[in-house]
Amino acid sequence: MKVIFLTDVRGQGKKDEIKEVSDGYARNYLIPRKLAAQASADALNAIKLKEKARLKQLEKDKALALELSKKLESLVVKVPARGGDGGKLFGSVTSKEISDALMAQHGISIDKNKIVQPEPIKAFGSYEIKCKLGFEQTGTLNVLVIQEK
Repeated sequence: MKVIFLTDVRGQGKKDEIKEVSDGYARNYLIPRKLAAQASADALNAIKLKEKARLKQLEKDKALALELSKKLESLVVKVPARGGDGGKLFGSVTSKEISDALMAQHGISIDKNKIVQPEPIKAFGSYEIKCKLGFEQTGTLNVLVIQEK
């Protein structure tokens, strides 16, 4: 019997996967527990429409990531930090501080985990930070660390 899995079933199939299973397994286990449904023409059509919508949303998200990467290159984010003489900071500037400053100054939300710092920022000055935006897109963010008043 052909079934469409409604949830992931360990060792059998993933959600929205169409697979041939034995009749008894489908009738006695999968269908009563709402783990799978019989693969009818309507159900197969619904799966195709759902996949088409998912691909369309994926393309839209990819375009947004590309647009965001271009937008980030023209921005400068000023991060105030406390420091001592000689341009050294008390501590370092974290990716969370950069993310918060980007949201406050430009209204762009980027998760702190997507901001890649090869080494911590421990001095005043200008830095170029890479941001992973998803869909194999990276953006370069210009960060200016200034002395807090």
